[in-house]
Amino acid sequence: MHYQEPEHVAMLRESVRRFLDAEMPRERARELDAAADFSRDAFRKLCELGVTGLTIPEEYGGAGIDIVAAIAVIEELAQRGTSLAGPFIHCAFYGGMNMVENASEAQKREYLPRLAKGEILFAYGLSEPDVGGDLASARVTAALTPDGKRVRINGTKRWCTGARIADYVYTLVRSGPKEDRYRNLTMLLVPTDTPGLSIVDIDHIGLRYATTCDVIFEDAEVLVENIVGGPEKWNQGWPMLVGRGLDVERLEITAVALGIATAAVEDAWRYAQERAQFGRVISGHQAVRNALVDARTKLVACRHMLYHAAWLATSGADCSVESSMAKLFVGENAPDIVLACQRVMGAYGCAREYDMERYVRDIVCMPIVGGSSNMQRNNIAGRLRLATK
Repeated sequence: MHYQEPEHVAMLRESVRRFLDAEMPRERARELDAAADFSRDAFRKLCELGVTGLTIPEEYGGAGIDIVAAIAVIEELAQRGTSLAGPFIHCAFYGGMNMVENASEAQKREYLPRLAKGEILFAYGLSEPDVGGDLASARVTAALTPDGKRVRINGTKRWCTGARIADYVYTLVRSGPKEDRYRNLTMLLVPTDTPGLSIVDIDHIGLRYATTCDVIFEDAEVLVENIVGGPEKWNQGWPMLVGRGLDVERLEITAVALGIATAAVEDAWRYAQERAQFGRVISGHQAVRNALVDARTKLVACRHMLYHAAWLATSGADCSVESSMAKLFVGENAPDIVLACQRVMGAYGCAREYDMERYVRDIVCMPIVGGSSNMQRNNIAGRLRLATK
């Protein structure tokens, strides 16, 4: 199938590139990475382009749902580091996509217009110290208070990237007996300033637009109106985890990987034509030429995998298999691409004064974050009903 990028997406890419050149030069991106921070002023200006409305219907103040365009924005932003790609995801995807798919009408009216403007950010509270991919085993507990007006939460969530910069934690809780794993789960919107909520940073490699955190709940309480979908969705959180929102989440982190790999190829391609050794530019040596061509060929394959799945998502088709395949394929190949490019640059590819060093730190996370490669393999096998006995 031939895929030709729509004209409006190509124009959007150019707008984002011009924005990055003006507001996020390479030197500034390096500074933010070192500080594990993002520029709130630059993000505000990014939101003025209207990109945070690409996952939100027009009736709620968005631009209309266009997953292909939103994925293209992530890819472009990620080429200049994650200091803007990360917050964009926390707004448009963690917030916008989840609220569109799972919120009650009242919640949509309250949150979606603000998300469309980029005014609020969400963080995920899904994993736990002893719960990784097996989310149905969540142990953070939630119970209704005796008056039925509030929800009391206890326990610890882990790997909550961006919790310190977020306004809400989109939190999976155990709301009934653990024996009935899939029916006693609930999703909550927990404001990060809730009494009884505390945040502990986890030092980590890569993706340093914000710290990754533990979020600890000690008798933290939210109103029943903060149950995602409304009070009637108590104990009905599992379908929200395995629905379309999770399919699209795989695509947004895959777009980050593709953006990083693209930047690495472009930097190495340019460097190889500028750096001379043994009387010629190094792009004249067969080993370097082969490495660069292999990297670019893999990059094209990654791009096709991602945008085919994004096209399916935008059209409303089932993309669960394709999104897992894209996450698996790009997540496994993007590190190979980046490391090959680093080798082309030699010692300079390890120096902090070059962006390649950051690409390497960021890309090694990609087979893990957003659902590990083995989780994607299991998802694909299950969806395609591969026999187990």
